[in-house]
Parts: sequence; structure tokens; C-alpha cells
Amino acid sequence: MKAAILTYRNEAKLAPYLEALRQAGIQPTPVSPAKPIASLQGMGLLLTGGSDIDPSLYGQPLDPRADPPDRERDDLEQRLLREALSRDFPVLAICRGMQLFNITHAGGSLLQHMDGHKLANNGTHAVEIRAGSRLAEILGGGGQSVNSRHHQAVANVGAQLVVSATSADGVIEAVERPDLRFAIAVQWHPEDLLAAFPQQLRLFEAFGESLRP
Repeated sequence: MKAAILTYRNEAKLAPYLEALRQAGIQPTPVSPAKPIASLQGMGLLLTGGSDIDPSLYGQPLDPRADPPDRERDDLEQRLLREALSRDFPVLAICRGMQLFNITHAGGSLLQHMDGHKLANNGTHAVEIRAGSRLAEILGGGGQSVNSRHHQAVANVGAQLVVSATSADGVIEAVERPDLRFAIAVQWHPEDLLAAFPQQLRLFEAFGESLRP
């Protein structure tokens, strides 16, 4: 069976990710700072949502409106992500995961706070997926309803990344590495959209299709 590492900090928030991976035929292996792993061992990597990333990793002081840093998680996820990128193992990054994905590439940085952009867990807004992107191949191009719920976002886009979706107010909602087998990052939470927008399962299925059995 195809398998992927699933990073997390709060075990109570794992269930939707686990269910989405299993629906896509992927066996998940949860990994946290308390239960780390030395190497991906050929598996894919799913980076999940959570608290803000330590801004010292992209050369900024901490904004007082940001979360306290969780360097144990940052360091674990960056190590696994760098391994995945260097060895072309598939990567799917969600919310915080997208932000880590961006800053792990040279020059990538974040906006540490945006007033009024964070949405309720059940709220949706429109994004525009760029035609010709890998994300468009998976979900379709043009307008899509998604459920971003964040107060931080990509500022400078990291080297080798291309923007594949934006919101109406210009916030970057997805980036990807077109030179790799599968390396896609989205700001929204597709794992929570499967009932209302079942096409979002395609993102997990495409991730699974890129994994080696």
C-alpha cells in the first residue's frame, strides 16, 4: 500500500487528515516532535496546519500578534521537507505547511499578520486557480470555493516556486514546484471540504498517484 508521513503537533486535529489520506488509498504514519522519525524512507510527506512558524527562519523579528514559536516542530518539518525536495519524494503542504514550504525555499518570507482575513472553520471564499498549473490539472482552473482560515500568508515567493492560486484580495493561496514529481502547497484545508466539495479529494488522490507503492 502507498504510504505517507503526516506531521502534526496536536493529535486532536489529526482525524480529518487521516481520513482524507485513507480515502485516497494512502496509509498515513503520523510523526510529531514527541514521536519523530529519522528519515522519510521513500514515503511521501504531508505537512499539516497549526501554529505560526518562527519568523527568525525567514529573517524577521516576532510580530506580537503571532503565535509563540514552536521550533521543535519547525525543525522537524524542515528537515523532512528538505529530504523530500532533494530526493523528489511527493509533498503535499496544507496551511501552515504551505508557509513552511515557502520559507524553506530561498528568499521565501511571510506576512506575519493580516487583519480580517481569517475565516471561521465553516466559512468559504473564492480563489482563482491558474490555468496550466499542476493544481489546475488536478482540481480544474478558474474559480473555486475554499476554506482558508489563517492570519499569515506568503509574502515573497521562494525560489523555484510558482504561484498557482490567489484570492480576490491578492493573497497567495497555492504554490508549487513544477520541476518535481509532486510538490504542491495550498493555504486552505481540503481535508475539511470533502463532504461539501468532494472534488477536493482529488488533491489527496493525485498525491497518492505520485507515491511509489
